[in-house]
Amino acid sequence: MTSRAQSSDQPAAQPAQNPTPPVLTVGFDLDMTLIDSRPGIHACYLALAERTGTYVDADLAITRLGPPLADELINWFPADEVPAVADLYREMYPSIAIAATPAMSGAPEAIAAVRAAGGRAIVVTAKYEPNAKLHLAHLGIDADAVIGNLWAEQKAEALREEGASVYVGDHVGDVRGARGAEALSVAVATGPCDAEELRAAGADVVLGDLTEFPRWLSDYLSARA
Repeated sequence: MTSRAQSSDQPAAQPAQNPTPPVLTVGFDLDMTLIDSRPGIHACYLALAERTGTYVDADLAITRLGPPLADELINWFPADEVPAVADLYREMYPSIAIAATPAMSGAPEAIAAVRAAGGRAIVVTAKYEPNAKLHLAHLGIDADAVIGNLWAEQKAEALREEGASVYVGDHVGDVRGARGAEALSVAVATGPCDAEELRAAGADVVLGDLTEFPRWLSDYLSARA
């Protein structure tokens, strides 16, 4: 029995193709996550106190870094003076705080780990954006994007716009920002919030510091694959 060739006007079926996975984008907070901003901020508060004649407890102020500058200044200055004092602080900051601020242990390696995985590393911070960029340039940390002036839940919009699936920070406000963006919250216990507080806030992962991040990222990507 001879077989009859099948003919059809329909195009031959194409093999199924897997969609291109999204590029890995990891967001990082800045103060006390990528940089140890305590020495520079301490010096800047002392200079601000001398300039304005208003006492500022710099030792206390650097124990609660994370929230916007105005949230700290309101403890020392009348509310109606805070905007002008904040402008003065930001003006003084580059010449006082940038050179005095080191990178946190493991910060360059954390950025390199994201890049080695083919991903993008971005910075989303409450810090005044021009000063954030000065810190990164001084330390040779090359981020794919830097978005400043955002705190806690405000960070979620930037994280969503950048397509970040992971956000790394040291404060419970960073945890809230990650969760608002439906990103994995990776917390480092290097800032004012300890590991227990970060877990209670809803962090998905808590690391001692950024030196643990490359190994964690490798394990995370392997599990996801």
